[in-house]
Amino acid sequence: MGVTRRNEGADPAEIEALYRARLADFRRVATAIVGDPEQGADAVQEAFGSALRKRKSFRGEGSLEAWLWRLVVNQARDERRSARRARAAAPPSTNGSAPSEDARLAAAITALPERQRLAVFLRYYADLDYASIAAALGIKGGTVAAALNSAHDTLRKTLQEALR
Repeated sequence: MGVTRRNEGADPAEIEALYRARLADFRRVATAIVGDPEQGADAVQEAFGSALRKRKSFRGEGSLEAWLWRLVVNQARDERRSARRARAAAPPSTNGSAPSEDARLAAAITALPERQRLAVFLRYYADLDYASIAAALGIKGGTVAAALNSAHDTLRKTLQEALR
């Protein structure tokens, strides 16, 4: 990727290049946050539309990719909040079957505190390193390590209890 000059904002061609190169990762993380592939894809599209509209606000203090990840994560959070409100208004449904191992894992990840959940998504769904996760979430690298460590401990305990 080229270097974006300070005070000129983000170059639309660089935004497009990152979109094309990492689209599957952006969608995977957004889907994991929202819980629905279509809503995840919508969140990514909305985030990149926002990135193009707000490209002049990119100050170049961090990487363009981290800025884009932050937009995607924030948009997916907004979509998730909207979906929760919609589900709260709808009656619950059950099919009577026991949850699968994948469903138990998904439920355990969903139950994590937000910072831990987002760190897990960005690390294992988007394959970002700690520095990129820190930049995307606006936290320090040590905080990423602590969040992932706590998430691993919680998930291990939760899944072990489910197997008993």
